[in-house]
Amino acid sequence: MPATSEDSFVKRARKRSREAYPGLAAGAFALGLYAATLAPTTLPYDLPELPDAAMLQMQACVLGITHPTGYPSYLVLTHLFTYLPFGDCAYAVNLASAVYAALAVVAVYWAGLLLARSVIAALVGALAFGVGTTFWSQAVIAEVYTLNALLVALSLGVLLLWREQRRDRYLLLAALLLGLCLTNHMTSGALLPAAFLFVAAVERRKLLEWRLILKGAGLFVLGLLPYAYLPLRASMEPPMSANKPDTPERFWYVVSGGNLRGTFFAFGPGEMPGRMRMYLEHLFENFHWVLVEVGLLGFLALLVWDRAAALLLGVPYAIWLVHALGNNIVDVELYFIPTYLVLALCVSRGGALLLSEAQVLLGRLGGAPAGFGAAALSGLLLLASLASLPRAYAANDMSGYYRGREILETVACRVEPGSTVLHHRSNLWYLVLVEERRRDLTLVDPFRHNREVSYADLVWPAEMDLRTTDRVYGTDDPSGLKSARIAVRRGPVYLLAQEEADPRPFREAGWRVVRVEGPLYRLLPP
Repeated sequence: MPATSEDSFVKRARKRSREAYPGLAAGAFALGLYAATLAPTTLPYDLPELPDAAMLQMQACVLGITHPTGYPSYLVLTHLFTYLPFGDCAYAVNLASAVYAALAVVAVYWAGLLLARSVIAALVGALAFGVGTTFWSQAVIAEVYTLNALLVALSLGVLLLWREQRRDRYLLLAALLLGLCLTNHMTSGALLPAAFLFVAAVERRKLLEWRLILKGAGLFVLGLLPYAYLPLRASMEPPMSANKPDTPERFWYVVSGGNLRGTFFAFGPGEMPGRMRMYLEHLFENFHWVLVEVGLLGFLALLVWDRAAALLLGVPYAIWLVHALGNNIVDVELYFIPTYLVLALCVSRGGALLLSEAQVLLGRLGGAPAGFGAAALSGLLLLASLASLPRAYAANDMSGYYRGREILETVACRVEPGSTVLHHRSNLWYLVLVEERRRDLTLVDPFRHNREVSYADLVWPAEMDLRTTDRVYGTDDPSGLKSARIAVRRGPVYLLAQEEADPRPFREAGWRVVRVEGPLYRLLPP
């Protein structure tokens, strides 16, 4: 009997289900790894590994406003996790990163499947990305990079799905996602020229359909809507407002990168070879060299047989790499993560090519040897994708990391009532704003902040512009000495010595610096 349309639909649905299960299994496997190595509680400020985690934990818990570029999508989505009935609030924020990372692994698998049409090859790319040391490091702490990877992978996958299905709704969904990407991390703007060139290469007339263009523009703007969170939330006087973007000037300062813009393009052409060597070192820490070769093969295959996809992947890769190589920040390796995502997709394409060619060559042998050879190659690729797992597990196991909690308990128990504590971007904000403990303290952060803005939330519990904060609390002296001299008139002064919050200037100025416990010091004037 001839197959009916209903039979065809059932067959397609079964095929999609069979293809989906490996991707879901990869995501579940990754989530298990991330959950087993997840940081259990609040985190300290520590360079270069933890520059922002302590602040992001607090800001997600209280729905505050972060440093530039604001990260509104991250804050709102992650805040939802804080309502989970287990663990403390900091743990819930860490868990959000793990969930985003696991979903990103599934999305990379899906995009790889659309690109390569091979379940095994897509699985290899997704697993290699998911167990990469750098990506994994961000899946166990409070950070924005795993959500960025998820949104980037979804955007690429939807564009590839549009090419396969040629339905405008997928193109419109891509426009929405591209806007949403920008509200989490501005570097995802590299997808915009890539998407334009991809659509032009696949079906150029779509760029001339003005109704479609208008709908796409509207959905792109809708995707940007989370940016409205910044001025709206700032006007509500949240517990932590960072640069308080409730005026056009301060809003632009936050979303455009603020003081971070000074780190862009910090290295000249002569320094690029060294920067490139640094990138390659990180690359081979995250991918087995065999997979790097497979990824190069995959990209070459795209250049020859699929130039639209080569544009979709190659353009953002180049932009992300150039931007990261020129960026002078302590955690620049995190800006490499999107390039690893692109490489993982190229690994999927290269792996599919190797498997198909192996089947053709081994098929000439016929019988068991051909099937055994294809299975062996699949197994080798899967092993290569997991080659870095033991090292990455050991490097990123934060499950027993309680240093942040120990710092909080030290301050809570050892600091005298009514004291001032000098600190920099520490989890003491979490102590007073989230746990609402030791609210008798005055927290002052005079260390390393931009002094050209009109507002910076540097003092608890004060709520004032930067000029007034400088005058009342001495935050215009980055050594901390002026703040200490003012604070000692009111009561005991302590220093939480972490990175920029350095006790040496106090010793050099004649102060007695007495260790209380761990990084906590009592400052006694000369």
